[in-house]
Amino acid sequence: MLVTRRRFLKVSALAAGVAVTNMGFALSPIQGHAVQLRKNLREATRTTTICPYCGVGCGFVVHSSAGKVINIEGNSEHPINEGTACSKGASLYQMANNENRLRKVLYRAPGATKWQEKSWDWAIKRIAEKIKATRDATFETANAKGKTVNRTLGIGSLGSAALDNEECWLYQKFLRALGLVYIEHQARN
Repeated sequence: MLVTRRRFLKVSALAAGVAVTNMGFALSPIQGHAVQLRKNLREATRTTTICPYCGVGCGFVVHSSAGKVINIEGNSEHPINEGTACSKGASLYQMANNENRLRKVLYRAPGATKWQEKSWDWAIKRIAEKIKATRDATFETANAKGKTVNRTLGIGSLGSAALDNEECWLYQKFLRALGLVYIEHQARN
């Protein structure tokens, strides 16, 4: 018997179909996860946002219910991405809902080998004290030529890509008010 390519494909498809149905897979339609998700989204709070990963500024829609993010998807009305998402943007839901995400302050004192759990109030106060002490110790009102500079070279800032443009603008204004010169941002594509 001559086996042609067409006959081989027909027999293979038939054998695969028989194997799938005999293993307990049902090929009849069922109500999928998406139907329940759409129902939940209609009842959820809808908030628009910007992707925090790079400088492109793609728009996303965040659906939340009872204070928890239940879905994040590209915003089809946004002029930049028109609802599409790159691989980083598509993973935004995992950034919001990840059991491995650190949710508490860990502090390791100089010379210590173990981390200690601290409160957010303690951490914010400690950071403010360190910034003030460093600024006071390194602030220059004039340079070597006597020109007024009002700066500190003892502190630098590497901004977060998790900030949108408006937050970055406020953050750099705050840093410049402190007298920082070394201000950088680490957004990446």
